[in-house]
Amino acid sequence: MSAPTTARSLTVIKWLTFLMFMMFAMTTDSVGVIIPEIIKEFHLSMTVAGAFHYADMAGIAFAGFFLGYLADKLGRKKTIILGLVLFALNSYLFAVGRAFTFFVLLLLISGAAIGIFKTGALALIGDITRSTTEHTATMNTVEGFFAVGAIIGPAIVARLLAVGTSWKWLYVIAGTLCVLLIVVATLVQYPQTSTTAESVDLKRTLMMMKNPYALGFSGLIFLYVAVEAAIYVWMPTLLSGYHGSLLWVATYAISIFFVLRAAGRFIGSWMLAHLNWAAVVTVFSFAILACFVISMVGGIGVAVLALPVSGLFMSVLYPTLNSKGISCFKKPEHGAVAGVILFFTCISAVVAPLAMAAISDHFGGAKYGFLLATGFAALLFISLLLNWIVNPTRDLLHRLDVTEYSTGDSQAAVGVNTAN
Repeated sequence: MSAPTTARSLTVIKWLTFLMFMMFAMTTDSVGVIIPEIIKEFHLSMTVAGAFHYADMAGIAFAGFFLGYLADKLGRKKTIILGLVLFALNSYLFAVGRAFTFFVLLLLISGAAIGIFKTGALALIGDITRSTTEHTATMNTVEGFFAVGAIIGPAIVARLLAVGTSWKWLYVIAGTLCVLLIVVATLVQYPQTSTTAESVDLKRTLMMMKNPYALGFSGLIFLYVAVEAAIYVWMPTLLSGYHGSLLWVATYAISIFFVLRAAGRFIGSWMLAHLNWAAVVTVFSFAILACFVISMVGGIGVAVLALPVSGLFMSVLYPTLNSKGISCFKKPEHGAVAGVILFFTCISAVVAPLAMAAISDHFGGAKYGFLLATGFAALLFISLLLNWIVNPTRDLLHRLDVTEYSTGDSQAAVGVNTAN
């Protein structure tokens, strides 16, 4: 394959990956808008209707942990196409569904499909980047498109409802976009994935749970997701009692948060290509903690501004920690470790909101759940500060830059941000 053809293929693969993340975010991050409609349609309690969120996350967690190794065993292309085909077929079934339990089952399958093609796509990022630093910058761009999808999806649902059309058509739209992605994924030529002498199976994933780097980054991401979930799940409840001069901010608080998170990820893509990643995430985690602390101390009048603004600082944390966690391993292991990290991501997305809800119910207000979230933010900052000081991954990432990436040794020779 000629150099121009290779360059064109890599460009197509990158855009394919960007659009995959945007497409599935359109569905997963629209749940908050859909749940009120589900409650009215099926006469459900909030707890039962919450299955629309938990089923999706459970499916992603299951596939991430038990099927993440497929990206290493079958290859990135086959794994991505397998997940996309399952997602597309499942999405079209929403159009014929009538029962709540049927929809929950579809969401469980949808989550599993997302877990399959997402681990394949995350593993693919290592194949199309030339250093661990570029890996992190690309991951931020990928998650930036996810953040855009999180804006587009709820807007589509709102428009569908405004014209009297069912929310189910969101999944038909996503399924159609998915079919287009399948066609492109089938035609494009993927880079050759390096192989390993070790057996690629679930047992290796289980063994990875003992690896300190996999567990360390998974723990950091667990804390981060717990903090972020407080915003997109419970911030509307916290701000529902606000009636001051900034009522319009409170009304669009979630939208403001998502827009700032999306903008921050695209900016972060540039930032993390030039600055020390450990310093960036530490400073940003402190800014997040500050937003939560002043919201708790200053009351709802301050929270209406501070909490949405936290989206700007949250923007780079998840993609950067995810990237560095994956980059600590050889490329033939990227699928398995991506699955492990994805598992902890989804477990936190389920457990943390439940814990916040339980505390809020017990003490009689959403503020108490946010106090727990502030505790998570404090733990996250302390952990990232220690990571910045000790820098346990510096030598490992430098070595993998040389051994796993095509330009790693040339970068190391000139000292291009190898500490990142």
